[in-house]
Amino acid sequence: MDAIGLGTPFQAQIDFLRNKLDLPSERWDDIQRSAHDRAFIVAGARKADLVQDFHNAITQRAIDGKGMAAWRKDFDSIVQKHGWSGWTGQGTKQGEAWRSSIIYTTNMDTSYAAGRWQQLTHPDLVKLNPYLRYVHADGVRHPRLHHLAWNGTTLPWDDAFWASHAAPNGWRCHCRIESASHADYATAQKEGKDARPAGWDEIDPKTGAPVGIDKGFDYNPGASIHRPMKDFIDQKLIKLDAPIGAAMWEQLKPVLAAERKAAYGEWLGAVLADPVKRGRLAVVGTLTPEVVGWLADRSIRPATAEIAVGDAVVVGKKARRHAGAGDALSDAEWANLPDYLDKPEQVLYDKHSGHLIYVIAAGDGRSGKLAVEFDYLLKKPKGETNMIISAYKTEAGDIAGAIKGGQYGIVK
Repeated sequence: MDAIGLGTPFQAQIDFLRNKLDLPSERWDDIQRSAHDRAFIVAGARKADLVQDFHNAITQRAIDGKGMAAWRKDFDSIVQKHGWSGWTGQGTKQGEAWRSSIIYTTNMDTSYAAGRWQQLTHPDLVKLNPYLRYVHADGVRHPRLHHLAWNGTTLPWDDAFWASHAAPNGWRCHCRIESASHADYATAQKEGKDARPAGWDEIDPKTGAPVGIDKGFDYNPGASIHRPMKDFIDQKLIKLDAPIGAAMWEQLKPVLAAERKAAYGEWLGAVLADPVKRGRLAVVGTLTPEVVGWLADRSIRPATAEIAVGDAVVVGKKARRHAGAGDALSDAEWANLPDYLDKPEQVLYDKHSGHLIYVIAAGDGRSGKLAVEFDYLLKKPKGETNMIISAYKTEAGDIAGAIKGGQYGIVK
């Protein structure tokens, strides 16, 4: 347990900040809710080294406690160093003060809350105090009426209420949660504060969050720090505009490539053990910024950067583009698909179909190639993606002939 006192660094908060991964972004809501437990972003900061400098500066301020004044000097220095422009608030003294303040307060408030959550849910403390209490900040000039009404609400520490209502619950929200004992809970029962407030899970259509909570704040900071980052990437983060998703994965690849490959291996094992088309999908790769740029130069804009594969391609006839069954990929070759897509020998553009084709050296001693073809206009349940439609073995001469004959353009 961390000791907390005036001027004492809060180690749980510092660790939470340090363990975040830096993500380039365009908008503040490129990622939302619990994804912030694992990712650090500054809206509009699209370059990795810019995001990293902001991340390091915020973490340092949590360590030394020098506060807003020191952070504003950091902010100005980083903006000047990187020549960052076009960001919201730039151009006026008031706007720039607001922007630097909102970055600082949001990161400090959520990281502090995340650190406190680790303390409040520590097994030793939960044995003594198995409840949590919502506390509205005193002295707020313009209190939020919903937050004020929640003041004193005392519930078991693992109650569903805390998954969405653990403070902060909005921009510059200063509410907090604190540990509560059996005696505290008994007092709450007498005061009628021992149950979830009426309408607590009613969703505000303007924000997509429960009424009284700002957009994107309906989560519990720190509760998802052990969730695999790959889940956030494949389910939330990678579904960004293709240029941002591609740049983001370049930064995350050293950390997450093995995790993604392991998850794909588990998915493939399930598909091979149950070779029936069930609509199962897996993210197996990501377009590189180079490929996205080549396509953009030709006014071709994939919806996202992810590359997905479905079980129908692995077990169905689509896996055998040519007549011979020997042209299908082996189980081992399917297992190596993430590596193949990460380091292809060539990336080609089929001028007839508009598809991309990744070419890889066959690993069976042949002089042939493995070709993975995907279409970036196919629909999946929640939108468009770059779906693999076939994977097959072919002769190197056939590919060279298609390039020479003008069917294939060379992307890289």
